[in-house]
Amino acid sequence: MLDTSPRAVPEYALQAIQKLIREGGYQAGDALPSQRDLAEQLGVSRASLREALSSLSALGQISVQPGKGVFVQAGSAVNGGATRSFSWPYAEQVSAADTFQLRYVLEGFCAGQAAISLTAEDIDQLEENVEAMRLELLAGNFEAATQLDFEFHRRLLDAGGNRAMLHIITASQDIFLESQKLPFIRPERAMETWQEHRKILRHLARHSTGPAQKAMQEHIRNAASRTGIVFPL
Repeated sequence: MLDTSPRAVPEYALQAIQKLIREGGYQAGDALPSQRDLAEQLGVSRASLREALSSLSALGQISVQPGKGVFVQAGSAVNGGATRSFSWPYAEQVSAADTFQLRYVLEGFCAGQAAISLTAEDIDQLEENVEAMRLELLAGNFEAATQLDFEFHRRLLDAGGNRAMLHIITASQDIFLESQKLPFIRPERAMETWQEHRKILRHLARHSTGPAQKAMQEHIRNAASRTGIVFPL
């Protein structure tokens, strides 16, 4: 039975399209059915379908060409590209999508709070972290980059000052760290994490609460998208 919650419908559509491509023998360059036909075939709204197509496009699995149609891209996960799939070891406890959504809520708020409390020394340390991540990514050291990613987020959670939120993150540290590894399954887009951290840091240095919160939320949504997770609000 189809789960019709706002989160589940686009996610269902995304997975159904991947299955259609995989089992339907579609090759790179082949056109999929029209969006109207896809929506009817899957039993979802056009809005939910567009969200799923947007995520698949961000992953490089399809290309949506206005006025022409939706086309399968070369090297997509559904055609066996190893760098496009991921294993989530905590599926029995919580889904990867739910983890990203929780991070969106908690870390967005904490980034806004951190913008008020961070000192000049804190900002300098965050700048060192962001630069270190850049160097590790350029060297292809994704494990080290993940640790720096986690440290960046942890510092902001500390600075946010909400002990309850920090406790939630700390108690589930392994799950949150795993979610920070996921976007690096696409090495060609790994530098986007660094660019987004740099944007967050600019707002933090200006002590801009609203923009810092928004930049963090955008970063987490983008990270989910790079992983292939539909993240509707």
